[in-house]
Amino acid sequence: MSGRDAAGQGGHYAIVVGRFYEDLAQRLIAGAAGAYEAAGASFEVFDVPGAFELPLAASYAVASGRFDGVACLGAVIRGETDHYDYVCAEAARGIQEVSLRTHVPCAFGVLTCETMDQALARTGGGKRDQGAHAAQATLAMAALRRELTAGTPALG
Repeated sequence: MSGRDAAGQGGHYAIVVGRFYEDLAQRLIAGAAGAYEAAGASFEVFDVPGAFELPLAASYAVASGRFDGVACLGAVIRGETDHYDYVCAEAARGIQEVSLRTHVPCAFGVLTCETMDQALARTGGGKRDQGAHAAQATLAMAALRRELTAGTPALG
């Protein structure tokens, strides 16, 4: 499907999703897909094992030159060790680094929750739909990029 390229609408986007929590991944994808479809945008979905791998997957997607933005989706639920803190921090840092280095918007759509119930509440649609919010962020930032870089070779 070909996307429109006007005022944040349309374009072609990547969804990279950590599949560690498969049920949450499906719900996050559904939210992002709905947001992209509502904007007239096309998208492709790429799977990775978990949230820690999202920055590298986003980097691959951006390097392909095929995408106007990347929604990075996944979930990390706190356990009994410090593993949660490291995974959350590195996923967030890495995703931001890809955006800043490449000038292609990469949204942090990673749930960082204490419990599965909290994660489910943030993937159920409505005001707490993290997948949709990540897609909407990439749409908005891609539109801002187009607006601010029109005629600017260094960033366009």
